[in-house]
Amino acid sequence: MKVTKKAKQAALKNQLGTNPKWALRALTVVYGYQTADEQGSGVTIAQNGVGFSGMDAEILSSFAEQVERGRTLSPKQMGLLFKKMPRYWRQILDSIPESFNWEPLLR
Repeated sequence: MKVTKKAKQAALKNQLGTNPKWALRALTVVYGYQTADEQGSGVTIAQNGVGFSGMDAEILSSFAEQVERGRTLSPKQMGLLFKKMPRYWRQILDSIPESFNWEPLLR
């Protein structure tokens, strides 16, 4: 069965907004797209279409650094992460291999 981009978008937005494993993994993936300067400063410098937006860069970079240090996010931080991560679905979609099985997410 061919899964449409629209179905993938809906599934990703749902996972990024509700599933801690998906949201945290996506956080670190998108943080990895930030340039070294952006990671060091916690702001968006390059307008290259990847990484965090200017309004999210500081807070989401701090969350990503916290996660990468092995710390957990508080319930309040997770709530904010669930609110912000769905907007990064395109970058996450681009990082998912073609062979990924979408079926479990579409139920």
